Amino acid sequence: MTPTVAPFFHKASSTWSYVVTDPATRQAAIVDPVLDFDLASGRTSTPSAQALLDHVLGEGLDLRWILETHAHADHLSAGHWLKARLPAATLAIGEGIRTVQKTFRPIFNLGEHFPVDGSQFDHLFADGEAFAIGDIAARVIAVPGHTSDSNAYLVGDALFTGDSLFMPDGGTARCDFPGGSAAQLFRSIRRLYELPDDTRVFVCHDYGPGGRDVACETTIAAQKQGNIHVRDGVDEAGFVAVREARDRTLAMPALIIPSVQTNIRAGALPEPDDNGVRYLKVPLDTL
Repeated sequence: MTPTVAPFFHKASSTWSYVVTDPATRQAAIVDPVLDFDLASGRTSTPSAQALLDHVLGEGLDLRWILETHAHADHLSAGHWLKARLPAATLAIGEGIRTVQKTFRPIFNLGEHFPVDGSQFDHLFADGEAFAIGDIAARVIAVPGHTSDSNAYLVGDALFTGDSLFMPDGGTARCDFPGGSAAQLFRSIRRLYELPDDTRVFVCHDYGPGGRDVACETTIAAQKQGNIHVRDGVDEAGFVAVREARDRTLAMPALIIPSVQTNIRAGALPEPDDNGVRYLKVPLDTL
């Protein structure tokens, strides 16, 4: 079955968020919502998340899921904010989040009291787990490599890849974060390439390579034929060489420090200190 997909672009982080709807039942899911954050001032705001909420309410949708493809390193999640306003929705991520939490708890010195069991989320998906959005069948495809918790979501004929695949001329995501592996990402993408060629592919980021307009939708066939990093004819060794060489040239994402320590909390900000102010930690000479 074919879901309706409404894309929303967050220009500051080049992130695509989506509202995915079963037209028959009006049940819906939000994928990868963004909380606006100004690094210079440390201020959060919600216009991007509000646009998603306005769409859900304006269309009279029954939101059942808030789906995170992974704990993002380039933007803060609005999952917690949306869940507070749409409490019937289940906030979910892959069970690999436990590994990410265990990795970053000591980096941010969050203490033994910080849970690393994924309990900040309502549900942790296992690889291959089936669910539904209305009458449309959906399933989880674990795609580790960019991060150890990366998932793709197949909803009817629509695949939401997270950071595993970009548009064909954008290639793939970096693999040099803690828990990342270029070899593992190659194998994950080959799993996605087993899907039917006409599967619609919706990416999490697009940076408009070469100055083209940003885009969010392609197909499995187009990826297999033209992805600049991993297309038919490229083997694992070739991909790993290209990906690792590229990663060595990349700076850390500007928002990795606030993003990761927020996103492993399911988008919840830290509790206020005794002065009523919330604080994020900056580990020096660590990442």
